[in-house]
Amino acid sequence: MLFPSFCSLALWGSTTTVLVAQARLFENIEEFILSPVSGASFDFVVVGGGTAGSVVAGRLSENPNLRVLLLEAGPNNEGILDLMVPDLWTVVPSKYDWNFTTVPQKYVNNRSIPYKRGFVLGGSSSVNSMLYSRGSRSDYDLWGRVSGDGETWSWNALKPWILKHETWTPPVGGRDPTGQYDPQDHGTQGPLHVTLPWSGEEDFDRRVARNVELQKEFEVLADSNDGRPIGVSWCQWTYGGGERNSAATAYLGNSTRQRPNLDIVVNVHVKRVVPTTNKASARLDIRTVEVGSRFSNATVSVTARKEVVLSAGTLGTPHILLHSGIGDKSDLDTVGVKTIHHLPDVGKGMSDHVLATVAWGMNGTVPPIDRDAALEQWMKDRTGPMSEWYEVGKQILWSRVPDKSPLLKKYGDPASGPLAPHIEVPLGFPVGDTNIGLIILLTPHSRGTVKLASSNPFDAPLLDPNYLSHPFDMQAITEGIRIAKRWYSGPAWDGFLTVFLGPDPDNLTQPRSEFENAFKASVDGFLHAVGTAAMSAPGSKKGVVDNKLKVKGVNGLRVVDASAIPYVPTAHSQASVYILAERAADIIKSSWLS
Repeated sequence: MLFPSFCSLALWGSTTTVLVAQARLFENIEEFILSPVSGASFDFVVVGGGTAGSVVAGRLSENPNLRVLLLEAGPNNEGILDLMVPDLWTVVPSKYDWNFTTVPQKYVNNRSIPYKRGFVLGGSSSVNSMLYSRGSRSDYDLWGRVSGDGETWSWNALKPWILKHETWTPPVGGRDPTGQYDPQDHGTQGPLHVTLPWSGEEDFDRRVARNVELQKEFEVLADSNDGRPIGVSWCQWTYGGGERNSAATAYLGNSTRQRPNLDIVVNVHVKRVVPTTNKASARLDIRTVEVGSRFSNATVSVTARKEVVLSAGTLGTPHILLHSGIGDKSDLDTVGVKTIHHLPDVGKGMSDHVLATVAWGMNGTVPPIDRDAALEQWMKDRTGPMSEWYEVGKQILWSRVPDKSPLLKKYGDPASGPLAPHIEVPLGFPVGDTNIGLIILLTPHSRGTVKLASSNPFDAPLLDPNYLSHPFDMQAITEGIRIAKRWYSGPAWDGFLTVFLGPDPDNLTQPRSEFENAFKASVDGFLHAVGTAAMSAPGSKKGVVDNKLKVKGVNGLRVVDASAIPYVPTAHSQASVYILAERAADIIKSSWLS
């Protein structure tokens, strides 16, 4: 029975799976409520159709005996040109973005910093830069140490799932990519397409190769995704056939959407998860999801027969948990949310990459492309400048602060191991007559939080990455600037670069405060936050989920997304999320089907 403002679907107790003719995508909550599907019995309810949620829903629904419901706050991704053309990623309309902003950052001149997150099926994989990097093997070994389960979470243990999610795809246009990647490090049968850019080696790339020959500090990598990413490597991207390949296109494509055991509802907002039964028990049983809409007063409550899987992301998952009364009681009391399960680390421990920007003068400028002609070429055969992020270089320098640096001695090394880089420097970022250098810290000591702004689940969370709150971070980025200065100081750059424009930590003619102010004015987040519902060992009082990604102290509730990753990887985080979600999907299936 449907009620005008609240519909409760009690789906526990029946073992009969009700299948419709084919999977449905419902455009809003009212359409779902009024459909026959709303009376179906779902084994799993997946909250969030982003990178991880798309993987989980796609993989669980491979088994025709499992009924899966996927709930996504944003719209459908299909047929949107801005989400298909790789070179349009920098101008994706704001309606596909959550439009979050950080609280004023105390250590970054009190600036509030925009924080882009995908608000569309596929999540941030539908709006990100598409760069694909896995990070160091020791990043994944750290998961095993933190979770107390190296048999599940380590580079070697995860290798089958590292390869499972990927299909290596030759670059469009038919150029020869020999020497720019190592085939043995890549999968061949996964849903996600990974490739190299359409355009091949240019003058800048030849200078990169020459610079490595001349400066012995740096080396060329055959493939940065072999788990040892220190050196210079060609960028790999999640393009497929010249189009963006997101989690939605990879795992929720046409064939997946034809499955009769998968239903997708978009444009709905999960307000909270709630206990499924009021019976007294030693552990809460939470398999019920309260769903609403920003656009109407309609709400519906859906109960999974087996599990609810939270995949709302590093910001969304703790937001839902906290509004559900699962978190630090003192924080929940502050906003008037009743605590049902005191779990202090929810929303805490967030780590994110942080960057500062420097620049060099260039001789001349890079001529702009004819974007109309480029788009026409892309529409014709999916090749040309629009089939890649054409405006940037094709290689990255991954580097470490020297092992004997006083910085590491003073503060300790936050890297997961000696094979993990501290610094990332994308090579080649021309803007007018300058070459921009992004100096990205991959191993921050600083930790941030996600907290509630109020008891209203439609209010955005308070996002505080706490950038540069630990003194290591600014000093490490400063060392990164020096690394980049050394890189661009060799004769390979004669005739290309003119002068270093700063901000320069070694300019003794200016007050130190002048450098620091310019440095902080350039600081930005790199949008790779993790750890707000971090995994830890089953017996540990720290963390939010255990080694099987189950919420501690609760039955029926699991977290599968970047929030469960305990420390930000030394890579762009999407690859790690794909790997985590692939492994999690098999953990879930084995726990119910063994």
